[in-house]
Amino acid sequence: MSPSQELERENAALRDRLTRLSEASRRINESLDLDTVLQGALDSARSLTGAGYGVITLLEDTGRIGNFLSSGMTPEEARRIWDTPDGMRIFEYLGGLSEPLRIPDLLGRLREMGLPEISPPAPVGSALSFLAAPVLHRGECAGHIFVAGKEDDGEFTAQDQETLVLFASQAALVIANARRYREEQRVRKDLETLIDTSPVGVVVFDAHSGVPLSFNREARRIVDGLRDPDQSPEQLLGVMTVRRADGREVSLDKLPLAQALGQAETVRAERIVMQVPDGRAVTALVNATPIQAGDGGVQSFVVTLQDLAPLEELESMRADFLETASHELRMPLSSIKGSADAALGRVGSMERAEIAQFLRIIELQADLMQDLIGDLLDLARIETGTLSLHPEPTELAALVEEAKDGFVSAGGRNGLEVELAPGLPWVMADRGRVAQVLGNLVSIAAKQSPDGLPVHLSAVLEGTHVAVSVSDRGRDVPAGLAPRPFRGFSRAGGGARGPGMADSSLGLAVCQGIVEALGGRLRSEGDGAGLGVRFTLTLPAADLAAAGGPVRAAAPSGLLGPESRERERVLAVDGDPQTRRYVHDALSRAGFSPTVTGDPEDVPRLMEEEEPHLVLLDMLLPGAGGIELMNTILAMADVPVIFLSAYGEDGAVARAFDMGAADYVVKPFSATELTARIRAALRRGTALGWSALPDPYHLGDLSIDYAERRVTVAGRTVQLARREYEVLYRLSTLAGRVVTHDQLLQWAWDRERRGEHALVRNVVKTLRGKIGDDAENPRYIFTEPRVGYRMVKGEETVAE
Repeated sequence: MSPSQELERENAALRDRLTRLSEASRRINESLDLDTVLQGALDSARSLTGAGYGVITLLEDTGRIGNFLSSGMTPEEARRIWDTPDGMRIFEYLGGLSEPLRIPDLLGRLREMGLPEISPPAPVGSALSFLAAPVLHRGECAGHIFVAGKEDDGEFTAQDQETLVLFASQAALVIANARRYREEQRVRKDLETLIDTSPVGVVVFDAHSGVPLSFNREARRIVDGLRDPDQSPEQLLGVMTVRRADGREVSLDKLPLAQALGQAETVRAERIVMQVPDGRAVTALVNATPIQAGDGGVQSFVVTLQDLAPLEELESMRADFLETASHELRMPLSSIKGSADAALGRVGSMERAEIAQFLRIIELQADLMQDLIGDLLDLARIETGTLSLHPEPTELAALVEEAKDGFVSAGGRNGLEVELAPGLPWVMADRGRVAQVLGNLVSIAAKQSPDGLPVHLSAVLEGTHVAVSVSDRGRDVPAGLAPRPFRGFSRAGGGARGPGMADSSLGLAVCQGIVEALGGRLRSEGDGAGLGVRFTLTLPAADLAAAGGPVRAAAPSGLLGPESRERERVLAVDGDPQTRRYVHDALSRAGFSPTVTGDPEDVPRLMEEEEPHLVLLDMLLPGAGGIELMNTILAMADVPVIFLSAYGEDGAVARAFDMGAADYVVKPFSATELTARIRAALRRGTALGWSALPDPYHLGDLSIDYAERRVTVAGRTVQLARREYEVLYRLSTLAGRVVTHDQLLQWAWDRERRGEHALVRNVVKTLRGKIGDDAENPRYIFTEPRVGYRMVKGEETVAE
């Protein structure tokens, strides 16, 4: 062949290659779908190089293979290559190529490098020819094209390699565009989904015609109440009237909505009313934003609509709530005003007993108003999420007993039947708050029951919760009655509240908020005509076994013995039911375990059963004198006795102290004063031997002699401030158990400091420094994160 013929042949071959490359590039540019582009590129690469089969891989941003497509193979053959044992090493090797690779025998190369062998899709001769080229985009490797199995079992040529490299460079841009298009579509779809599922209606209007270009699901729902079944959105706009906040009414059949809002006007939070001719209307809060076109004009309008029906319903609920609150506050205020007017109108002619009766009414109603105001404050905290709760493992029987004590001390005339299922676990509860809830439910149930019919309280285990039910046997209250915040009691079908329910709605709303904040639920059920209402609250069961605490069944009788009391026990004896209730609530909130009674004959029995650490005595009791009863108490136990009396004459006070009283408190008194005096008496009582002192504590170099109130480390006396010693005393006497921050606050501080955990942490920090303890590597005081502290049990001492 002559040189000219050879040149002509090479030119023809080159033209053919360019033609095939151009055709292949054209085919892969026909689509922006990534899978279609990849499959087209791979098929074209095989055709251009005469390969029997091929694979294309794309890399993710992390460098891992994100796409794997094959050509010339069945799905099973491609899966067999991909699933080759330890085959990822092959792709890691091949995927690390930044230059083209041409191998006459791929299987031989893999064996030489110690890589796993792959099973080719079809039988081959002695060698498997292989060709690879990286897909480079802007200098970065985006993936690879691999082809193998040259036609006629030949080898890939340098021209094949050059052709594949040229095609890979052209395909790289197309693949990058397809990937970008896929990402844009994904983002667009996500945005459309976000808008469509938004709780706010979104509508896009054409600025000139007023025709809606798009609207989301919520916008459709808002106007569906105005639209007839066979009416299109455009037809609805043609008959709709919009009344704006300034009173202007615009008929949209004459003026498009976009123009009604002002073509270049940005509307912010304007209240509009959309109405149709038959009177149906929807009130909405509207925002409108113009979208500018390239020439500066307004191209479209984006309008957001918020349905105000739920807000109007909330306003109605709040109005009902204010009406209920004012009604409940007005009732005791009327009694106070009436009693005061009657007393003032008869000044000088009234018996002392009549005056006392009027004053007692005023006191009773003032206490009721105080409780109502407390409920209002609790409701406000519940609504704002600032209600302070401190759940901890608590024995349900203890909560029931507190509620029972409060009910009896408040003068409850109905009996209370308690039925607790055996083996109940402890519950996660804020002791004071849950006792408040139970007391409130029992009180409500008692109001609904005729005198003499008992209230029934029961508890059973329901899955992971303990369900406590309080039921009355009184009035005909319909089923479906349910407590809801700001609604009080609302019937399923509306209507007036049930008889006697108005004064219970605030308390029930508080109960519901407390129980739900603790992770439980409060529900009510009507048992039918004449069968009353059953309230059921659920509380999460505490997993004390996992926490390392005790797991005990509740006392079946609902009456707790001394071994279950963890807090300092106080017995209060007072003839006034209101005083008993006030004292019980004050002591419970302050962290004590109160037992109250108005019957002096109960005192000897309660002293034996409850073993109180301190006794509160009314000076004047029915059938008994306070001094005589104190002598009986002191003969049974060595405990401090504090008198509570309305008489503050010097002679009565001096006689009480002379006879052995620890303190004398004149009524009326505040809860803060009472609890402070009790703590002071208990501290003095410890020093005077009024309560049994534990044996000295020894651990390593640390020794605590409780009788001498002396702390030593390696024989050296450590001087501790009062609160430092109180914290150390509590931790050491409760060694082996976790003592919470709030328990330490209740015990070591004279007034309520619940939640102020920084006070405890500062005292413990100073205490550790004085006894030579390291918080990072403690020997004596161990931190339980976000709970409190504990000390290990002391070493046994052997008497010589």
